[in-house]
Amino acid sequence: MDKLVITRPDDWHLHLRDDALLASVLPYTCARFTRAVVMPNLDPPITTVAQAAEYRQRILAARPAGSNFSPLMTLYLTDDTTAGEIRKAAAAEFVVAVKYYPAGATTLSDAGVTAIEKVYAAIDAMQAGDVPLLVHGEATDPTVDVFDREKAFIDQTLAPLADKFPRLRIVFEHITTADAVDFVLASRQGIAATITAHHILLNRNALFGQGLQTHHYCLPVLKRERHRQCVLEAATSGSERFFLGTDSAPHATADKQSACGCAGIFSAHAAIELYAEAFAQAGRLDRLEAFASHHGPDFYRLPRNQETITLTKNPWTVSRTLEFGQHDLTPFRAGEEVAWRLGPDDD
Repeated sequence: MDKLVITRPDDWHLHLRDDALLASVLPYTCARFTRAVVMPNLDPPITTVAQAAEYRQRILAARPAGSNFSPLMTLYLTDDTTAGEIRKAAAAEFVVAVKYYPAGATTLSDAGVTAIEKVYAAIDAMQAGDVPLLVHGEATDPTVDVFDREKAFIDQTLAPLADKFPRLRIVFEHITTADAVDFVLASRQGIAATITAHHILLNRNALFGQGLQTHHYCLPVLKRERHRQCVLEAATSGSERFFLGTDSAPHATADKQSACGCAGIFSAHAAIELYAEAFAQAGRLDRLEAFASHHGPDFYRLPRNQETITLTKNPWTVSRTLEFGQHDLTPFRAGEEVAWRLGPDDD
């Protein structure tokens, strides 16, 4: 298959930053997706509905001319989040979820939850108001090996949480292990997961090829090959529990290549094309549309998009750097080829 027409997809996990940085990266998402769930880990974080409304307006103002892209906003869960604020979120049409970062788990997560018990009242309000909880699923105990943090989080936090709040909808974001796949498939209804392109295209060897590859460093960190294969199988299986979430996370090149390089991979410039490459390699390109365009809106109880995009098997070379405000960033596959291209009417 050298050409594929699919329902225009959505991105259910995206980092856009703010101000001039936002304006630099947003056009890539607008060219490929109708909607995106926008992460709230700014500095300071988006913790209230009022802040989410203001951030949403900045995103709308930064859209390229003619774009109908719609940002779906989230709140950042903290130890101080009140049930009252969650009820406001449930009543606000533009807020679709609340994001749970264990404190210290990833970029700008210092304001995150220090102990899950501290936010039970807020989570109870989410369950009552049918507000999904989006989970960065990694244990932060420094004695847990970095490659085991996802499994430890499942055992210690996520599985008990799902049992305690049986009507809470949960998205286990950017899963990376066979353990996470098994958990989602065995779970009750209302539990799903997003999968990134980089976690199904790369294994942890990509971090260390010909020296330390800082532009392949992300959290959760890339895992061994058997986990990559299991997550790829989940993405391409046709199961409605798995859907597209790029976790595209822009950082200035200097920050990625510093002595303490930032975690995050920027993939928005070729997002749907990279998924097409992974699905084609698996021999399941016919299942991309459901994963990219159907399962996400169905979980969030939103209408599927009506427009289509065209993908063609037509290799192109990614720029080595892209503009990022007053800086530049190094995109995923910088200087290398991507096998699929957004069609001539859609790029």
